[in-house]
Amino acid sequence: MSAPIRVLLVDDHAVMRAGFRMILESAGDIVVVGEAATGVEAVAAASTLRPDVISMDVQMPAMDGLEATRRIVADTGIESAVVVVTTFDRDDYLFDALAAGASGFLLKNAGPEELIAAVRVAAAGDALLAPEVTRRVIARFATPPASLPDPPRERARPAVDLTEREAEVLRLVAQAMSNAEIAQRLYIGEATVKTHVSNVLQKLGARDRVAAVVYAHRHGLA
Repeated sequence: MSAPIRVLLVDDHAVMRAGFRMILESAGDIVVVGEAATGVEAVAAASTLRPDVISMDVQMPAMDGLEATRRIVADTGIESAVVVVTTFDRDDYLFDALAAGASGFLLKNAGPEELIAAVRVAAAGDALLAPEVTRRVIARFATPPASLPDPPRERARPAVDLTEREAEVLRLVAQAMSNAEIAQRLYIGEATVKTHVSNVLQKLGARDRVAAVVYAHRHGLA
């Protein structure tokens, strides 16, 4: 049996943390190893506890969740994936969170199963966006500025040398599929999918799956 996913909950409302703890620990494969009420506490707890995933609120006293995410991601000694979970469906929060290095963005009105899924996806090294915001991310990063001419049709092809299988995996990543779902679709092992995804990110020079999705839409691979 694999080790449980270790989670740090960061939110300035104790009731919210208690609710998240109850939801996550009901999954059976997730354990909450710590809580923090401010960004400052989050950075310290992340360094001490080294959780697999951090559920990060945005609006908090002392230091907000976006700055805490930047500091945690910048610390090479911390390998935790950060999922920003906020009440506010704001573009500035969304794009600042992604720029800070967050692995996911989820709204607090998500159902319990979505929160559990987000933690599992982040722990597996994948990126996750709430369905409500995925289209906005694509529109923001994949659409060329209106002042620029449309690229020639031949330029729409990938600018990097992806194998046929890698291009196929990228198309499925762009459909928001997890590694497990891709493995099931292609009848290959999940470890093989992780290798393909890693190779794709390296060839694209993409930091994460979100950047790969943008690339796929920009080049007509989605």
